[in-house]
Amino acid sequence: MLDVIGAPSVDALFADVPAGALLSAPIAGLAPHASEMAVERHMKRHASRNLVAGEVPFFLGAGAYRHHIPASVDHLIQRGEFLTAYTPYQPEIAQGTLQVLFEFQTQVARLFGTDIANASMYDGSTACWEAIAMACRVTRRGRAVLSGGLHPHYAGTAATMARFAGDALELLAPELSPEADDAAVIAALDGETACVVVQYPDVFGRIPDLAAIAEAAHARGALLVAVVTDPVMLGLLEAPGALGADIVVGEGQSLGVGLQFGGPYLGLFGCNEKFVRQMPGRLCGETVDADGKRGFVLTLSTREQHIRREKATSNICTNSGLCALAFSIHLSLLGGEGLARMARASHANARALAQALAAIPGVSVLNSAYGEEFTVLLPREARGVVRDLAARGVLGGVALGRLFPGSAGLHHAVVVCTSECTTPQDIAALAEALTEILHGAAA
Repeated sequence: MLDVIGAPSVDALFADVPAGALLSAPIAGLAPHASEMAVERHMKRHASRNLVAGEVPFFLGAGAYRHHIPASVDHLIQRGEFLTAYTPYQPEIAQGTLQVLFEFQTQVARLFGTDIANASMYDGSTACWEAIAMACRVTRRGRAVLSGGLHPHYAGTAATMARFAGDALELLAPELSPEADDAAVIAALDGETACVVVQYPDVFGRIPDLAAIAEAAHARGALLVAVVTDPVMLGLLEAPGALGADIVVGEGQSLGVGLQFGGPYLGLFGCNEKFVRQMPGRLCGETVDADGKRGFVLTLSTREQHIRREKATSNICTNSGLCALAFSIHLSLLGGEGLARMARASHANARALAQALAAIPGVSVLNSAYGEEFTVLLPREARGVVRDLAARGVLGGVALGRLFPGSAGLHHAVVVCTSECTTPQDIAALAEALTEILHGAAA
């Protein structure tokens, strides 16, 4: 097989994997072979060590969010018509699938404040790269500016793809400041910039001034790409498209999908109508058939599976149909007012948490404004504190030293997040455990 594909060795197949990520020996404690029952017992023993998100005080966020998902969502998406169906290559036969995606597109476009949205993508980080690639095609430029407040996993995905696409990325340094890095973003723009990528709210929980950044970008012929990691917050904040964003992308996991140990997730992608021919993925449209009856068709399909690779507008996207359905059902059950109530409840809990944590000696809240998550500054290295909290049965946030290992100035900071699921007892448990860790049981 190696001879056929022209590889000198099996190791050569993994040349792009960083050396530190490769195993040098078999996994300790895992037998070379075992019966199915033995494997089940072994894995259950390991699984029992997990802290289950729904069973302990939970304050994790930073790109993946725990919101309440009605039982009806899971019940409906597990119907055989949905669960066993994927993307048909004769799409007009599957009118139900196309109608679901059409409604999904409409919901995302309204949520994002864009003219159109596509029929879903792989996840938020790959959607972010697709937006950068699209902006480069639209502007015929090859430089993108990435805000220091962009989630590093999104920036890392973009950097990986840019290495092969030949585009230049300027990733601004993250700064622990109460306000988002709007001035630094604007200062980095020039006449060669294709787009600027800004997370809204950013990874620190701060809320950037998208309107000001959009105005500065457009003055230099660049596009604004807004990234939304939790669409629930758009029940509280103004839509990015209404503030001047040309392309809006994000992660749809928090509506209908759940945490899922990291996947499968759901990429969201919306843009202005004038850019539709450069938009990646698929677009479902409404029409009438020969008898004048309402019907749905696949009106845009520019993936490499359908057209020549060199003409494709996307080579890494996919249609996350079942996750898109879950998103659409959950959002339909909520409605606009329900989404706003969920966002307001999440924000109210965040305010209560900020007040409780700021009362602990040596602890301060970084943000001047926030939605459901914010950054807390601690008097000691945050990763150890997070581990100590977990040992006390509290999932107390995401240490920024884990997200930004190369930025020593961030190692005393932790991002905490609330939702409508957070209770006063959860907040009290975190405050009590953090006080004990920092100041001893007597405090």
